[in-house]
Amino acid sequence: MGDKVLLGIKNRARVLVFLILLVGFGSILSRLFYLHIIQGKELSERAVDQQLSDTAVSAKRGSIFDRNGNTLASSASVWKVILAPAYFENDKQREYVSEGLANILGISSSDVLEIAKKTDSYYQTVKRRIESDERDKILDFIDEISDRYERLASVIVLEEDYKRYYPYNDFAAAVIGFTGSDGQGLSGIEYQYDSYLTGTPGRIVTENDGWGTAMPFEYQQKEDAKDGNSLVLTIDETIQHFLEKYLKQGIIDYKVAEGAVAICMDVKTGEILGMAVENSFDLNDPYEIADETARKELEKLSGTQKEERTNELLAKQWRNKAISDSYYPGSVFKVITASAALEENAANLNSTYFCSGSLVPYEGEKEIRCHNTAGHGSQNFAEALCNSCNPAFMMIGQSLGPEKYWEYFQSFGFNSRTGIDLPGEATGLFFSPDGSMGPVDLAIGSFGQGVSVTPIEMVTAVSAVANGGYAVKPYIVKQILDADGNVVETTEPVIKRQVISEKTADTMAQIMEKNAAEGTAKNGYVAGYRIAGKTGTSEKIGQSRKAGQTDYIASYCGFAPADDPQIAVLVYFDTPTGEAYYGSQVAAPVFASIMSEICPYLGIEAQYTEEELEYIDTVAETYLSMGVEEAINAAKADGFEPYVCGEGDKVIAQVPQAGSKIPRGGRIVFYTTSDSTKETVRVPDLVGYTVAQVNEVAAEYNINISFSGSVDLDTVYSYAQSIAPNEIVSPGTVVTVYFGNDDVDDTVM
Repeated sequence: MGDKVLLGIKNRARVLVFLILLVGFGSILSRLFYLHIIQGKELSERAVDQQLSDTAVSAKRGSIFDRNGNTLASSASVWKVILAPAYFENDKQREYVSEGLANILGISSSDVLEIAKKTDSYYQTVKRRIESDERDKILDFIDEISDRYERLASVIVLEEDYKRYYPYNDFAAAVIGFTGSDGQGLSGIEYQYDSYLTGTPGRIVTENDGWGTAMPFEYQQKEDAKDGNSLVLTIDETIQHFLEKYLKQGIIDYKVAEGAVAICMDVKTGEILGMAVENSFDLNDPYEIADETARKELEKLSGTQKEERTNELLAKQWRNKAISDSYYPGSVFKVITASAALEENAANLNSTYFCSGSLVPYEGEKEIRCHNTAGHGSQNFAEALCNSCNPAFMMIGQSLGPEKYWEYFQSFGFNSRTGIDLPGEATGLFFSPDGSMGPVDLAIGSFGQGVSVTPIEMVTAVSAVANGGYAVKPYIVKQILDADGNVVETTEPVIKRQVISEKTADTMAQIMEKNAAEGTAKNGYVAGYRIAGKTGTSEKIGQSRKAGQTDYIASYCGFAPADDPQIAVLVYFDTPTGEAYYGSQVAAPVFASIMSEICPYLGIEAQYTEEELEYIDTVAETYLSMGVEEAINAAKADGFEPYVCGEGDKVIAQVPQAGSKIPRGGRIVFYTTSDSTKETVRVPDLVGYTVAQVNEVAAEYNINISFSGSVDLDTVYSYAQSIAPNEIVSPGTVVTVYFGNDDVDDTVM
């Protein structure tokens, strides 16, 4: 009986064990099924991740060129310093390498040592983007390590990386833009075309052992990076240089507080040949505040206040005013009103307008003044534009009507983005979103107040007048090149619509040419070139720097040659704070200086009047080492007036130097002894005189005069000179004197 009981207990135990084993094996099988079938893919990926580490390899960012192939931005080779801590055998080795690297790289040895202690890794970045001098020192240090510790031959590795470099520093800064520390475009073309320039990063795949520790470099696989595309801009480096040079000087001469803009555009294609925004900043150091006054302001601040103000100033200096700032265009906009009125037969060349010095736009409203408070009297359509008469244009605006005004405002491209391929383009503003206008709105809008536009909108609209009546799309990038320099994409000009007829455009070009030669735009005239232009002065409503103070925008927009326009140029100064602030006084002379260089550079043929031929510049020859008599005869034969300093027998120096511009019939001074080269003269005050009077004073002081602007003997006076009065110079020095008239454009209300 007892044996049976014992046997039963044993059987039940066997069954229990069997059941337990069955359940256990079932759980294992279920788990295996779950892991293999359900989670198999995920776990496989995890295993690969544990066995492999993936590191990106930088691609070389594409270059940026001007239209002639000059490099404006490129990526120079720099290097990344990689440490393989797994090679270290003891702390002595770690400390030795860490201290050596720290000394070369100028970083903390304790920071490097912390990296060196990561013994399970063959890939740790110590420092990125080191220059070639540091690279050379590290290569020497690697040799030193190899001699001392053979097993540490591969403990330091240098990987090629890239750093963005801008060879001309602040040149075209607002257009080109810059990149961040990770190589990503942050502004300008660098931002707009970032996806084209960036390229495709490569990869370094490193195999890990069973414990997750990286294997040595021989277990790596490398996939090469694909370099980015390069860009060819429409910008011409030489034209850009002209724009920037004269804007910078204008900011100084006219004490301009809020910067300046100049745009040069091909009127037929929309290509932007130059776009200058001053004050500018260094693309190689974009986070440095460029404005000295602003830097001094920041020195007085601290903490959050300083940080916030710094961010404001950086945003301001990076801002492309040419496309992102809107302003009241002032009298330049009269070109648009006049074009619309002619096209709609609301006015013609025989239309007359009487100006008494002011006009009441409608009964019960206060009068709006003309800049000529005495009035222009009776004037025809062309004279109204050349006089820049506000009352006349209020009448022209009334004859056009609010509906047509709004229609042409849109058709010329205002109130909508031009579509230029730059980031941050803004639009101007109309009186109302739906285009409705009151009587006063129409009155002031007709002469460019109350409606705001951007500089790029304005120059594009005037280009439509210049090119026969077609609104074209402005653009900056001409071509996209692959890494081998092959053209992969070309930008084609885009004509959006015809705004005015060719007949209207030709008529406006003739009137604007007359305005540049005889009217309020005369200070923008360039001798020998058929310039068409219009000045503008506008009030910055609600934007003055101080309460009770009025600030202005001074501008000039024109094109050349008037009979076959090729380029249009807009010059815009924001808040001139000197005595002069009108467009005719501030922007027009700068426009003339720019055009005097661009026109001959582009091969536009000069057509001088007989009067102008007497005053145009020629080039001085060299007379060095000639005997005095020989030099005198040669200079006279070349059409110059020789003047000898010293008692020597040979010419040892001359002023102006060979190759310098000098007026026809100008004086060349020959120095014959070393003592004679020390002779000096004082520059006289040459402002406020006629052409003949300036010549007389110049002869008395033994200096040469280069004439700029109109040389109409009866109506113009000098208003500026290139070398300040009382400056000490050598006899024969050439002083550029600028001639024009004192007429101003539209006045504020």
